[in-house]
Amino acid sequence: MNSLSRLLLALSCLAFSLGEATTSSKPLFSPIPLPPDPEPIDVVELPLPPVAPSTDVGACTPEINPRRTGCIGVNVGQFQAGDFTPDGNHVVVNVEFVGAPEAPDPASIYAGEQLILIKADGTHFPNGDPWKCLSCGVPPERARSLEPERDYPHVFRAGDKALWGHNVLDCGGSNLASDACTPNRTHIYPIRWPAAPGAPREMRLHPDDVHMGWSAFTPSSGGQAAFFGRLEFNQTPEDGVPRYDLVDVNLLVDRSGKLPIEVDDENPGELRINRDAIAVGELRGFSGTGDEILYLGAPWESCNMDLFAVHVVTGAVRRLTSHPDYTDPIAASRDNRWLVVMDTRASGRQMWMAGMRWIPPLVDMVAAAAASSTRNNGDRRFFQPVLLDRYGDRGDYFGQQVNAGSRHDNDGGDGGIADPNWNGRADPAFSPDGTRIVYWQSLVVPPACGGVNPLPCPVSTAPGGRTYRVMLAHLRSRQPPRQPPQVFNRVPDLIPWATPFPPGSQLPPNTPYLLKPGNYTLQGRLSGLAAVQLTKKGGSSSAGGAPWNTVSVVYANYSDQPGYVLNGQERVTVAVSVRTSSSSSSSSSSDQDQGAWINLVDWTSDIVQTATSPGGDGAVVRGTKRTSKPAGFRLEIDVLKNIFRANGTLTTVLDGIEYTQPANET
Repeated sequence: MNSLSRLLLALSCLAFSLGEATTSSKPLFSPIPLPPDPEPIDVVELPLPPVAPSTDVGACTPEINPRRTGCIGVNVGQFQAGDFTPDGNHVVVNVEFVGAPEAPDPASIYAGEQLILIKADGTHFPNGDPWKCLSCGVPPERARSLEPERDYPHVFRAGDKALWGHNVLDCGGSNLASDACTPNRTHIYPIRWPAAPGAPREMRLHPDDVHMGWSAFTPSSGGQAAFFGRLEFNQTPEDGVPRYDLVDVNLLVDRSGKLPIEVDDENPGELRINRDAIAVGELRGFSGTGDEILYLGAPWESCNMDLFAVHVVTGAVRRLTSHPDYTDPIAASRDNRWLVVMDTRASGRQMWMAGMRWIPPLVDMVAAAAASSTRNNGDRRFFQPVLLDRYGDRGDYFGQQVNAGSRHDNDGGDGGIADPNWNGRADPAFSPDGTRIVYWQSLVVPPACGGVNPLPCPVSTAPGGRTYRVMLAHLRSRQPPRQPPQVFNRVPDLIPWATPFPPGSQLPPNTPYLLKPGNYTLQGRLSGLAAVQLTKKGGSSSAGGAPWNTVSVVYANYSDQPGYVLNGQERVTVAVSVRTSSSSSSSSSSDQDQGAWINLVDWTSDIVQTATSPGGDGAVVRGTKRTSKPAGFRLEIDVLKNIFRANGTLTTVLDGIEYTQPANET
């Protein structure tokens, strides 16, 4: 990067500090440094147990696994990789063992979903395997009334426990990877949320090993809420077995009532966008020291779903990603200096809808769920791991794709490290010293390819033909720190800005935008205005139970960003349909139908974005966002299954490059 480029980037960073760091508890001129240069990264695949040819009893023969320590299946099933043990030499993984012999054969314990450790340093356990099962063979009296969810495994920083879905595996004070951690020393306890309004999902452990974050679907409005609480061991409950209870629960809703979009108090006909509103859509984890909650939040730009961080104590909000593509899974390094996200930016999946920057998130008041649901097509994900510094996207810095450019790749061909048919999954993780990243991937399989789908199915090159793999990225230029990173920030049981949620509490209505039907205006931060109309079209239900389901916007010389101006109109109607089936394609059995999930979208758009030319010769058309005529763009999508089916087109053109929507079923 030359001196002029660095000067321009420094100016953009200053603009970022003014525009992105908008909370009152943060200095106006936040010292945001220049983005880092790309660094060398090598990626290798980590070992897993061998693959059985079928799920039949006895299919895992001694010929396949001479040590008789289990086989896994070809299909991904409930597989999920987690994070590192404290020494950085092991990764915790949830696997599904298949083909075990019948009892009383000693190998019969290697059956069903189990929690294992896999070696990340190229060595083996004393028995010669590069993996060790933590949950296999635990006596039934030590694993009573377990919860069926076994997703998102996570090692406690103390190293003697692991979060295993909605359960805690406890090795009685011994390190999980040690020889002392045996089945007869291990207990597995369920986690219970007393008097819960809904089943918790996607639990994330705070770095202090005491607190927990999670989300829960709201029963009837097609949304979800996020929570923060404390794990409390209950050895002798009045009912049931010994367990961990979630207590001192906080609903992560700002008790001040500030919303992302509100009516201006002094001008009732004008709207105000609050960049410092705490709008937690789905909790995704914590910062490396635990001082911030990481979450997928209400968009700051139209159709652009991003990750945010909110300080546990002060409520200060930071936007972490701004690339138009979709991002969701995230992990932070323990020293709080780095982030790794799973993002679709390598594929450009969302550019047809979200590519035009700096459109205010007005139609998103009804369209956000649909916009986020086009990121996948069933089992075809478009995620790849991206490395960012702690300040996230800014200027023209959008991070570095972790699995692009490894010396061990075969140019991204079939089965290669950067093969786009191998899709990133949740969650990635940093090693404790910050020098390595672990992530896992699954291969595209039918019906997301083949058959009636126009996309051909790839052939797995993984061992045994399995369709999932665990990858380890070495950040080659990094050295382990001389001093270990700060362990964690202490956090209060009751978050100052959140809403207490004791047992018996009821969820508030899922209405993030408390606006009445009518006509409003939104002033551009720099120029122009947007005329906004909120109406009810037809008799169908609307997202969040709002009294309107249609947002119409007319832009007149509207500008929030220096040098870019919007003109044109856009109208979106979204009807929410109640599903009657309880089936779900999600990874957790708790992710079942609890209300409204199918979004029926009617969209018309004709927006022109002009930009000041570099030579100062006046405004030039930089881009357009248009739907086909006369009927516009119509989309029907299930927010859980994510199968793309549309009539008509929505197309974005930027700097002469045309971004079109995916074909149906792709």
